Amino acid sequence: MDRESMEYDVVIVGAGPSGLTAAIKLRQLAEQEKKDISVCVIEKGSEVGAHILSGAVLETRALDELLPDWKNQGAPLNTPVSGDRLLYLTQEKSFRFPFTPPQMRNHGNFIVSLGDLCRWLGEQAEGMGVEIYPGFSASEVLYGDDGEVCGVATGDMGVAKDGTPTENHQPGIELHATQTLFAEGCRGSLTKTLFERFQLRRGKDPQTYAIGIKELWKIQPEVHEIGSVTHTVGWPLDSQTYGGSFLYHLEEDQIAVGFVVGLDYRNPYLDPFREFQRFKNHPRIRSVFEGGERIAYGARALNEGGFQSIPKLTFPGGALIGCTAGFMNVPKIKGTHTAMKSGMVAAEAVFSLLKQEIPTSGSLEAFDYERSLKSSWVWPELHRVRNIRPAFRWGLWPALIYSAIDSYLLRGRAPWTFHHKPDHESLKKTNECKPIDYPNPDGKISFDRLSSVYLSNTNHEENQPSHLKLKNMEVPIAFNLPNYESPEQRFCPAGVYEILFEEDGSSPRLQINAQNCVHCKTCDIKDPTQNINWETPEGGGGPNYPNM
Repeated sequence: MDRESMEYDVVIVGAGPSGLTAAIKLRQLAEQEKKDISVCVIEKGSEVGAHILSGAVLETRALDELLPDWKNQGAPLNTPVSGDRLLYLTQEKSFRFPFTPPQMRNHGNFIVSLGDLCRWLGEQAEGMGVEIYPGFSASEVLYGDDGEVCGVATGDMGVAKDGTPTENHQPGIELHATQTLFAEGCRGSLTKTLFERFQLRRGKDPQTYAIGIKELWKIQPEVHEIGSVTHTVGWPLDSQTYGGSFLYHLEEDQIAVGFVVGLDYRNPYLDPFREFQRFKNHPRIRSVFEGGERIAYGARALNEGGFQSIPKLTFPGGALIGCTAGFMNVPKIKGTHTAMKSGMVAAEAVFSLLKQEIPTSGSLEAFDYERSLKSSWVWPELHRVRNIRPAFRWGLWPALIYSAIDSYLLRGRAPWTFHHKPDHESLKKTNECKPIDYPNPDGKISFDRLSSVYLSNTNHEENQPSHLKLKNMEVPIAFNLPNYESPEQRFCPAGVYEILFEEDGSSPRLQINAQNCVHCKTCDIKDPTQNINWETPEGGGGPNYPNM
């Protein structure tokens, strides 16, 4: 079936911080130079911000550059950080570090809802003439005659589970562009195909990841400390597993609590979701939540590879921006400011191409983007901290000692660079590890997966093909089950994967509950044989985060 098409100068895939920043910057440049440039942003979530989840403490450096008058324009930055704590937890006690590492000092930063910030950025972009289409998922990269990217196509709507059109079938739309910017976020499904086609990861370290799980609570006023930022390391994770927590006190007696586990963990019995629930029952932490109400839940993978994992950023007809390329500063626990800056720099490079008086062609490559980014503050910021996250392969205490030396003495100028290995290669077999005894949820402080997914407002049209594809249907039972006791049941924070048996315990089979998926991408990353491929479902599906 023929698809309708629309023509733009620039198409941006993803209405997150980097995509919206790029759109705004393009329109600013167009206005300054009196050149009309058409910009379109498509977003798979039902609205701008629906799929956005982050801590989040925001460093405003990039926002200051993009929209210097953001305060007067009503940007939703309402909670300045009032103080920092870093705690080490044992099972029963907590110990405050006598100092806060320089990367984790948050004076001048703001605790925000990143979803709300994106909604506001979307309003600014639309006010400048950017066309934003939420509820449309980019499912295919379009290529020209010379192999260049010339846009994307949105997925068909109204396709049944068996792949046949339903009575509500609507074919996708082709969005053609001179330049296409991919701002899909961490582990973008189209970005993966670009890595392969253009060999963008050649000579680079593999990207590494963590899973971040977050809840939003309304707590008792007497324990609320507006603007307070607390991070923890230690219990319940062992010293060989990277991770920790955050507690950010927002306005109106709200607190964002989250737990991060590096996906290079080794024990197949480890369950990040249940580690999070167990963490909240620590005596030092539980007191914050007693008498409170949990009001939102979500999960998302995070890039942790840093400097050495940044791919080649451009290719004929397009570029990678934001978290889809991986600009997170892991020791700082921030990536929004660097993502936004990458969008700004990419916009400048793309604009310089578009204003050239030559026939427009999708084969144009914005080489200036990568060159300019290397000259910006992003590159030295990430280079300085490049060795801190990989040092944690030695364990918590050796890594903390090295990080102190790197931060205070070497100041990021070490003549060496540590390297990464793929996360999916780290799992040990179950016969090499001990099972972990997790307590049952109490329904007050700790909860089960399904009640959590309910709070994420996740929904997918039931009668559609599963967006979770198995390359080999036999692997889950023939390999994952005997070797790892099916780790997909544990690393998924939404109960998507279940191993079911007959009443007598025979005939195990894998059931995929794709409707539960919160689009965190963890399964695509951590599956030990890389047998799971996450693809985009129908537009508008997935979580609907109100203010995460």
